[in-house]
Amino acid sequence: MKLLNNPLILSEKRIFSDPRGYFMESFRQDDFEKKMGKIDFVQENESCSSFGVLRGLHFQREHYAQSKLVRCVLGKILDVAVDLRKGSITFGKYEAVELSDENKKQFFIPQGFAHGFLALSEKVIVQYKVDNYYAPQAEAGIIWNDPTIAIDWRLDKYGIKLPLISEKDCKYPSLKEYLKEGK
Repeated sequence: MKLLNNPLILSEKRIFSDPRGYFMESFRQDDFEKKMGKIDFVQENESCSSFGVLRGLHFQREHYAQSKLVRCVLGKILDVAVDLRKGSITFGKYEAVELSDENKKQFFIPQGFAHGFLALSEKVIVQYKVDNYYAPQAEAGIIWNDPTIAIDWRLDKYGIKLPLISEKDCKYPSLKEYLKEGK
């Protein structure tokens, strides 16, 4: 596991390949706990997207907050985590990593971070484990192109003029607006 902006972790797994294909342990609780401490994942989610789809930046508020262990099982994504922990020295900053079915990396995003990703291949399947159940009443987000956060989504690099974004994700406030709302 490679430590990024503590407490974000990028995990690289040992892969055993032969002419038949490969084998890897995609998750092992004891190894995970050695690096991160005790976390009980209670739900696993999967999404499918096409090239240029941008999902996020999502999070759940208060005691519904979720830690996520994200992996891309098909295709390639730019995965982004934004620190929303008030008082943190990295508050409002982001980390972006490429996850793919080829590199098999996993990205651990603890509670207190917003999460989003951009699909960089024709078809993308993303799976992520979470340590708290989805609670629609606690759902929140920050607009994907917030100028204060200034995420480099690398749109030009991948030939994306404008990402495909849900109507709901387009209506999220900026970080400043979210903070003004007192949430």
